[in-house]
Amino acid sequence: MIGYIECECIIYDAQSLKQKRSVLQSVISRLKHYNLAVSELDNQDLWQRTVIGIVTTASSKTACERELQRAIALIDSNPDIELTRTTYEWL
Repeated sequence: MIGYIECECIIYDAQSLKQKRSVLQSVISRLKHYNLAVSELDNQDLWQRTVIGIVTTASSKTACERELQRAIALIDSNPDIELTRTTYEWL
C-alpha cells in the first residue's frame, strides 16, 4: 500500500525566500525521521506559500494512514507554518 498526501501551507512570518526555506527545511528534516519521502512540489518562488508532498509505504492502509497522520500532526505542531489544505491518495 502506498499513501500520499499533498499539503498546502502558509508561512505567515516569512519575509523572504530565505526565511521560507529555513522553516521548510526544519519541517522537512523532522518529517524524514518518520520514514517518509518529502518534497516541496509547488510555489517555490512565493515567500509565504508552499505545497509539500509526503509519501509512505506499508503493508496496510491503516499503517500508511497512521504515518501520514503523524506527519500532519508534526506540521500542525509547528507554530511557523499553517496547514490550509490536505489531499489524500491511496495506491
